[in-house]
Amino acid sequence: MRKTLRSWFNGKVISTLPIFVAVNLAAIVIWFLGVSPQAMPLILGMIGAGLVDLDDRFVGRLKNICVMLVVFSCSSFLMQLSIGHSIAFTLLFTIMAFVVTMFGAIGPRYSTMAFGALLVSLYTVLVYTPTVPWFLNPILIVIGAILYSLSSLCIFFIFPNRAVQESVGDVFAALSGYFLEKAQFFDPDDLEEQQQHQLPLAIKNAQVIQAFNQCQGMLFYRIRGQQRRSQIIRMMKYYFAAQEIFERVSADYFDYQSFAKKLKHTDLIFRIQRVFELQGQACADLAQSLQLNTKYTYDPRLERTMNGLLQALEFYQKSHPVCRANLSALQSLVESLQAIDWQLRHINVAQDLNAASKVELHPVQITGLKNMWTAVKGNFTFNSPLFRHAVRLAAVVFISCLIVEIFNLHLGYWILMTAILVCQPNHYATKLRLKQRIGGSILGVLVGSLLPYMQPTLGLDLGIIVLTSTLYFLFRSNNFSYATFFITVQVLVSFYVMGFDIEDVMFSRIMYTLGGAFIAFLASSYLWPDWKYFDLRKTITQSLKVEAKYLLLIISQLQFGHCDQLQYRLVRRKAQDSASSLGNLVNIMNNDPKKYASRLPVAFELLKLNYTLLSYISALGAYRDSMVNIHQPVYFMSSFYPIAKKMVGLLDSLDTLSSVEFDEKMRVIHEGLATFNEEEQRYNENASNTESDVKFLLSQLNLIGQILPLLYTAMHRKVVSKDEDAAQTTQLVAG
Repeated sequence: MRKTLRSWFNGKVISTLPIFVAVNLAAIVIWFLGVSPQAMPLILGMIGAGLVDLDDRFVGRLKNICVMLVVFSCSSFLMQLSIGHSIAFTLLFTIMAFVVTMFGAIGPRYSTMAFGALLVSLYTVLVYTPTVPWFLNPILIVIGAILYSLSSLCIFFIFPNRAVQESVGDVFAALSGYFLEKAQFFDPDDLEEQQQHQLPLAIKNAQVIQAFNQCQGMLFYRIRGQQRRSQIIRMMKYYFAAQEIFERVSADYFDYQSFAKKLKHTDLIFRIQRVFELQGQACADLAQSLQLNTKYTYDPRLERTMNGLLQALEFYQKSHPVCRANLSALQSLVESLQAIDWQLRHINVAQDLNAASKVELHPVQITGLKNMWTAVKGNFTFNSPLFRHAVRLAAVVFISCLIVEIFNLHLGYWILMTAILVCQPNHYATKLRLKQRIGGSILGVLVGSLLPYMQPTLGLDLGIIVLTSTLYFLFRSNNFSYATFFITVQVLVSFYVMGFDIEDVMFSRIMYTLGGAFIAFLASSYLWPDWKYFDLRKTITQSLKVEAKYLLLIISQLQFGHCDQLQYRLVRRKAQDSASSLGNLVNIMNNDPKKYASRLPVAFELLKLNYTLLSYISALGAYRDSMVNIHQPVYFMSSFYPIAKKMVGLLDSLDTLSSVEFDEKMRVIHEGLATFNEEEQRYNENASNTESDVKFLLSQLNLIGQILPLLYTAMHRKVVSKDEDAAQTTQLVAG
């Protein structure tokens, strides 16, 4: 029974409790006072407040509520006063749309609050009736926002850390998907299809990075300026453990295809795949325990499988003593899996909480008016996706307002509502949102059309409003079609309660939804469409420059000692974010293969090479802890660090080098690696020396050296782009 209750009281259900409680309170007040005409603005105020409800500690929540009430009051009253003044109204809404979008340059929290203000302005227009005093609807909207805020604070006191716990659970759920996808690379019967796993793995990587970023933001706002509570410290420990696990699992030590061919007739590769699968399942179990608020238990099957892998590796080492290169790479992989196993086994060890409590998180927000203005000003160019979307959305708002004002459309601002919600930063997302919005609206109208035949009472109508408002919040973040369906039913019932003709409202809802969706589609197709600004070369160049900084920091910490964890995590996250951006770009292109047919082959190749490079660098980063206890021979110190720094310089300038310059730099690197390999071999052949502990580092440099020419070739390849002017030969990655 307790387990069933826990499964019901998950994070999504808890997140809907504030709106459920608030709308119920509003329904009770409306029922007893008989003020049904005022139902809609009151409930829309609650919905607006719910859409900008930001997770924070108690003091932070109070500040957010105060800011929200000020912003909502100003936007609602300002819009109410502009009604009836067509030019002022249109210009005001257009400017608001542009400014709200540009707030995204400062950070998601500012953007969320600003977008909420835009929606509240629109809600004010939608509930406008000439017979109601001009100040009443804005006041009711603000009262609705206050009721929701009080309800949200009460739920926060009951479940103070549940949102953070859910966010950490999302990280481990994303990690689980990454593990299971990576396990496919160790299938010896799927050698020829391994390339097809690169894009799914990149998508899983982007999901992990997104989960990390969201979780980091929530943790940062919980720990700043206060004494850290034990539950938050525990979540920080989980978060940092997840980071270490991801660094290990994303590291590569060899080419998978050649590796699988060499081991396809041994049980070793099957055991490795099995460990990946069980570790992925362990991450899924950990995510579930966090989401259900239960204790995580380490799976003994994973321990047995890990021991079996170690025994199989020992047998392979004895039976293949001459395969030193394979053994070194295998040993590194198994050590990485052991490190992951250790993290999963000790995730609940209380002794580690003290260390987690002292760890700092990098600030996730831009502070100071000067820095904010710099961030916004830096996006005032059509090369910025944010600026293009802001101008596009402003144009959509201007056209929608113009149509409504010229034709004097009753409830015509549903066109604007649909256009704002459907218009997305990229064309594919807009098309997807368009289908979801139209489908959900039509289905909602069909269900709402049954309302008059039910002979509803006010109590039943209010009950439906409570139910649909709650379900809208339950589905709004993961299923826009369902969310649109429920909010459509809610709107129709609300208008019915206010005394509107339901048939007129239903017809308007469908027609204006279609009109708004059509305007948004045209805008994303013809107003600075994103595909005209896709620049693979720029994206891969930015990624390589960040990865060069990542490699340089690793080299410095390998050379001078393991230090400054905060700086390392920050640079590592930037490298992962930049690689994720490339993956997102390729994924967008892959969703529309006809448009990008000529670009996709090289895009996939760049994606594969970039992720491979990052995984090789990550493997070096995971080795930093071991360098403290490793003897570094003189030949190693005189060869490894100079060669590695030459690679850093080459990565940083890969886009600007001519073929002659690149070949010369690679010649120097290859000669250095050849000398390094010879010195390593001589050192190990000397009977007085034990086998070098730094063989792994040499092998990683060799792997990076092999991939650099492939990256350079892919970046400078030329193709004929069919989706552009067929007569022009364009450089694919030069934009």
